[in-house]
Amino acid sequence: MARVKVVMPVFDLSCGGGGSRLVEHVVRKLPGVADVYVNPATEMAYVDYDPSRLTSEQIAEAIGSAGYKTSLPARVLREVDA
Repeated sequence: MARVKVVMPVFDLSCGGGGSRLVEHVVRKLPGVADVYVNPATEMAYVDYDPSRLTSEQIAEAIGSAGYKTSLPARVLREVDA
């Protein structure tokens, strides 16, 4: 199964980590998300997901629904699961 890893900016996160945990929680609920990590210091979200079930646009919409702005992925990396 092919998976995609994207790196997306998440603007205006606080250093306290509350915003990053909220974004992780919202994105993790999306269908096809295998893993998500948001670094509040760099304001970047790292999302590993199944592209047959989810798009980067849907991830961006979820981040927006959590009250944060983003843009489409800064980087897209593809990998194949063994």
